[in-house]
Amino acid sequence: MAYRPNASFDFDDPLESLLRRLPRFRRSIYLIIPVALLLAWLLSGVYVIQPGEEGVVRTFGRFSNVTGPGLNYHAPSPLQSLTIVDVQSIRRAEIGFRTDQRGGKEERLDEALMLTKDENIVQVELLIQYRVGNSREFVFNTQYPEDILITSAEVALRSAVGQMSIDSVITEERAKVQDDTRVFLSRLLENYGTGILVTDVRLQVADPPTEVRDAFQEVVRAKADKERRINEAQAYQNDVVPRARGEKQRLIEEATGFKDRAVLRATGDAQRFLSVLQAYKLAPEVSRERMQIEALESVLSKVQLTLLDKEAVGSQVIPFLPLTELTTSSPASAPVGEPTVAPTPVATPEGGD
Repeated sequence: MAYRPNASFDFDDPLESLLRRLPRFRRSIYLIIPVALLLAWLLSGVYVIQPGEEGVVRTFGRFSNVTGPGLNYHAPSPLQSLTIVDVQSIRRAEIGFRTDQRGGKEERLDEALMLTKDENIVQVELLIQYRVGNSREFVFNTQYPEDILITSAEVALRSAVGQMSIDSVITEERAKVQDDTRVFLSRLLENYGTGILVTDVRLQVADPPTEVRDAFQEVVRAKADKERRINEAQAYQNDVVPRARGEKQRLIEEATGFKDRAVLRATGDAQRFLSVLQAYKLAPEVSRERMQIEALESVLSKVQLTLLDKEAVGSQVIPFLPLTELTTSSPASAPVGEPTVAPTPVATPEGGD
C-alpha cells in the first residue's frame, strides 16, 4: 500500500450524519401519521351500549339498524352516526304545572284551566309517566317527540274534561278522566309515530279556579250532607217498613182468625137452631117443655138462694144456710182471675112471715 502524505482520515461529524438521515426519517413520519390517523378514525366507530339502552345507527343520515346492549361497531363519521336512546327508564311529563329542581311547584294556568261540558271552568293538573317504546320512531319520525307528547296530552285531557260536568270531574268520575285521557293520548302518539309508550296517567289536581273554590267547596259539602241524610232516611225506612209490614200481617192474621171463629160460631148456632127446629116439629110438647126447663136452668143458675128458718123470723138476727158456699169452692181454692160470689144476707123486716 502506497503512502500518501497528503491523505487525511475520514471521520464523519455526528451532526452531519444526522442531517444526512433526516430526509429518510421525515419520509417515515409522513407515512406513520396517516396510518395512525386512519387507525384512530376506524376505531372511533367502536361503541358500547349499556343495559336498558338501544343504539340507532344512521348511514348518511338514513336509518341503518338498531343495536342492543354490548360492544358494537359502526362505520366512522361521516359515513355513519349513532344515537343512543334509553328505552328502560320511566320519564315524566307534567300538564298544568312544572316541578323545579328543588321540588317546588309552579302552576301553568294556560294549560290547567279547562272548560267542562256544563260550561264551567275547572283547574286540572296531570302527571304522565312514559318510556321510549320504539327507538327508531323516537329518533326519526319526529323532531321533538317529548314536546309532541305534552301537546297531545293537553289535547287528550281537554277532550276528556269537555265531555263531563264539573261535578263529575271533581268528585265522581276522576278515574274516568284518567282512563279516557290515557286511551286518547296513546292513540294520538301511535298515529304520530313518536315511539313513546304511555305507562301511567295520574290526575293530580281537579278543582274549581281559586276565585270560586271556597264557594264550590260549600256546595260540595252541602251535597255530601244531602247524601248522608238520604242514607240515614233509607236506613230508617229499612228499619220501620219491615216492622210495619210485620204488624200489618199480624193484624191481618188476627182478623182472619176472628172471622173464621165468628163464621164457625154462627154456623154452629144455625145448625143447632135447625136441629132444635127439627126436633120441635117431631114432638112439639116435649120440645117446648125441654126448652122451658133449659131456660129455667139458665136463669136459676145465676140466682142466689137463701133458706130461712121460719121459727127465727121474729128474732133480730136471722140465721141462714149459705148453700152457695157449700156447692162452690172456697175463695182460696178458686182459680186465679175468677171472681168469688159471697152470700148476700137477706134482711127481713121484723114480724114478717
